[in-house]
Amino acid sequence: MKKRILCFGDSNTWGWNPVAKDRYDDQTRWTRVLAHNLGSVFEIIEEGLNGRTTVWDDPIEGFKNGSKQLTPCLESHKPLDMVILMLGTNDLKSRFSVQASDIAASVGALVKMIQQSAAGIDGAAPEVLMLCPPPVGKLTELADMFFGAKEKSKALDRYYRMQADELGCAYLNMGDYIQSSDIDGIHLDADSHLKMAEILAAKIKDKYQLNHSE
Repeated sequence: MKKRILCFGDSNTWGWNPVAKDRYDDQTRWTRVLAHNLGSVFEIIEEGLNGRTTVWDDPIEGFKNGSKQLTPCLESHKPLDMVILMLGTNDLKSRFSVQASDIAASVGALVKMIQQSAAGIDGAAPEVLMLCPPPVGKLTELADMFFGAKEKSKALDRYYRMQADELGCAYLNMGDYIQSSDIDGIHLDADSHLKMAEILAAKIKDKYQLNHSE
């Protein structure tokens, strides 16, 4: 039976291309490249939404609150072996006025929702791989919207790691491997998408004890 993995995130999971300002294709977007790298024994389910937050209602964009969307996604896609969760960048918008520790706690709340669900195999909970997004890069046209976000984003890894340790879920700091594009400071360039897929494929193959050549 295929291993089923849900990728729940924001525009960097959806595949926003900061150059063309549309979606990366299947040969570039990390979720689709991950599916290719893992092969036919895995099914990768894409659930990326531009502007998605962790737990905050967006007063301008609306309908972006991840905590309100997570359970329906878990229910509609179950049974799931794993959920890859990467959120928090949009929480850095100045309109939300929250600190790095609050953002990490919000991600932790989503992890708890997954761990307390029955969306896994035989009614158990899926495993969780929490990803910390890379720090904000050089802000250009988004500078006002993300005022103060660059410094705040550098503290996310520390607090995300604390949440992962407390909740007993797997964790990767993507800032150790990739960086946000200086085109807009928030999104990933094509090379980072490809690198992210490579890193995650290796992590998942190790977990399921698969040969890296498979």
